[in-house]
Amino acid sequence: MSKYKVGIISLGCDKNRIDSEIMLGSINKNFEITNNAEESDIIIINTCGFIEKAKQESIDTILEMAEYKKKGKCKLLMATGCLTQRYGDELAELIPEIDVMLGVNDYIKINTYILNFINDNEKIIKCNYSDSNINEGERIITTNKVTAYVRIAEGCDNFCTYCIIPKIRGKYRSRSMESILKEVSSLAKQGVKEIILIAQDTTRYGIDLYGKKQLHKLIKEISSITEIQWIRVLYCYPEELYDDLIEEMSSNSKVCSYLDLLIQHISNSILKAMGRKTTKESIIKTIRRA
Repeated sequence: MSKYKVGIISLGCDKNRIDSEIMLGSINKNFEITNNAEESDIIIINTCGFIEKAKQESIDTILEMAEYKKKGKCKLLMATGCLTQRYGDELAELIPEIDVMLGVNDYIKINTYILNFINDNEKIIKCNYSDSNINEGERIITTNKVTAYVRIAEGCDNFCTYCIIPKIRGKYRSRSMESILKEVSSLAKQGVKEIILIAQDTTRYGIDLYGKKQLHKLIKEISSITEIQWIRVLYCYPEELYDDLIEEMSSNSKVCSYLDLLIQHISNSILKAMGRKTTKESIIKTIRRA
């Protein structure tokens, strides 16, 4: 199968990037990876479906890549990600050029779906909703050689009124600390020196598995891996920031002096309309405490 070349375009957030890297890690065993759409036999677009601008970019990119089915080498056009999870059947009707469509929970069988289409010309739509699994596995890192993103949890329980993520990604579920540390150790052996921790809400890490927030402990464990020099934490909710975490981030020399807070707005009336569980006064107090 090495004669087939696969190109992937990853849109949206860094959580989506990790899904793309997992897909590449799986595909790499059977196909040749390329960055050139013109020479790709198989083109995969990992879409974003969060806001209107991102949705339009995803649709435009699919349509642009569909042209390679008419004029280029492309034999299989695949769309994956949040847009397909959200609009599966509707998107398939809108863009019939899509041969295989996967949601955010079906990447484990990506090789099977590709081979089924190549061998039997079988069009596939698999956009199953899941509240349980988390995409994990061998990855091909697409960042620079020293930096890698690591997902510590999937899904969200916040249900902000403006956000569709819980209906796409499911309820909040943490990865086990053992699984994360195993992945970080593997990345360290590959030369990665900076780990960027991500999730829909990193500050709630561990609450579902261990009954309490454990991000501070996870950071401490990661910092014990000798090769890792820097740790950065993204997507912290201000209402979930807690003292043990602030203490670990401030005292651990490997943690970058950087705090990524999802404030979104500072007006109490708008925060309430957004369904956020905080207030202007609480946000200011949290920042001062940090």
